[in-house]
Amino acid sequence: MSTVLTASQPHSAVGFGRSIAGRIGFLPALLVVLVAGMSAIDPLFYGIINILNILRNASFLAIVACGQALVIIAGGFDLSVGAVVALASVVTAKTMAAASAAFPGNMAIIIASGVGAGLGCGLSVGLVNGFCVAKLKVSGFVVTLGTMSATAGVGLMITSGIPVYGMPEGFVKGFGRAQIFGLPTAVYIALAVVLVAMFAQRRTLFGRYVYAIGGNVDAAVVSGVSIQRHIVGTYVVSSLLAALTGILLTAQVGSGQASFGGDRMMLQSIAAAVIGGVSLRGGVGRVEIVTISALFLTILGNALNLLHIDSRLQPVFLGVIMVAAVALDELSQRRKSRA
Repeated sequence: MSTVLTASQPHSAVGFGRSIAGRIGFLPALLVVLVAGMSAIDPLFYGIINILNILRNASFLAIVACGQALVIIAGGFDLSVGAVVALASVVTAKTMAAASAAFPGNMAIIIASGVGAGLGCGLSVGLVNGFCVAKLKVSGFVVTLGTMSATAGVGLMITSGIPVYGMPEGFVKGFGRAQIFGLPTAVYIALAVVLVAMFAQRRTLFGRYVYAIGGNVDAAVVSGVSIQRHIVGTYVVSSLLAALTGILLTAQVGSGQASFGGDRMMLQSIAAAVIGGVSLRGGVGRVEIVTISALFLTILGNALNLLHIDSRLQPVFLGVIMVAAVALDELSQRRKSRA
């Protein structure tokens, strides 16, 4: 164990400090500038409805981005998260509709069966991704690209592109659209996910081993780390969090839809991780910074909508920011290698 900690901690601590200290420093500043600017330009921006909408959407993105960050830190990639969001949504809705017919009036069984089925979809996809990457040694990019296509196809086949209804009101109005102390329930769930992920990164062997695998897989092997098990674990966590997001979206909208997630959620989760300081080389990143990045991207998208920027142009902004973040990380890595 000591060898692992010696090999991984300098990379994750020093590398983290050198690679993304600048981004951590200016990301909150960018948030302040963006919020202040939009507040001055459009009074609708600081309206309570818009603020709640931002917090809710940022929560969805933060949950998915935390799972994506863990995979990237371990040296992988998960392109299937958007498709898992959609599949979990339609499976949850379909299961609840079927359970409502089988157990009328038994809300606990109906909701539990739907949520279990949705999370089960995430678990299944995560296990397939992890097994192919860890056991079969297939590129994570290729594996998750394949499962993304297959998962999206299954979701469309189940629904034929038609939204699925029939969920109990307790799940939709009592949970998905409910507010606790003025905030949507999704905000509290996202906060819990981030806190658990922070604890796992800093206080558990799983978190340390994920850094070790991404930072120097050879050193991790020599140290006796179970590489395959922990790689599978990161993909499972990523898919489960994506499935959780699909369930939350279903509860909010009141229907299961195969259009949830998609390429946009996948791209945004990767962008949130990269902009938040997660190195594409692996071994570097913190979920709390990724959460701030998710909030920044959500506010940016909201601002573009309020400014009536053509929706076809909005992905351009995301792409430019993402490329700039990757370029900064690459330049920092080169400086570190020369030092």
